[in-house]
Amino acid sequence: QEQLVESGGGLVQAGGSLRLSCAASGRTFSTYTMGWFRQAPGKEREFVGLISRNSGITRYVDSVKGRCTISRDNAGNAVYLQMNSLKPEDTAVYYCAATRSPWSANRESYDYWGQGTQVTVSS
Repeated sequence: QEQLVESGGGLVQAGGSLRLSCAASGRTFSTYTMGWFRQAPGKEREFVGLISRNSGITRYVDSVKGRCTISRDNAGNAVYLQMNSLKPEDTAVYYCAATRSPWSANRESYDYWGQGTQVTVSS
């Protein structure tokens, strides 16, 4: 079982950058595909991106392609979301999640979730 804790959120001006971190406490972290999702007020939780178990595959939603990079450190049980050129529409609570379904963007496929970290981008 994985317990996930996100950090790194905050308030940033448009055009700025943030790096979100997600620390996992389980002993099987490297066996999970890790995803990042976000939820803005009044909206459904949406897929942002994912990274495969060995970092060989990443996928991103079109709205963040070219601005976001996901990486992971299996030895350190952590996954990261580097966000650049942030826009006000990126404002949301960001969640990391773990799944054994390879490359799934479907939130229903994810078994474990963190508590989320707030990202606010001011214009």
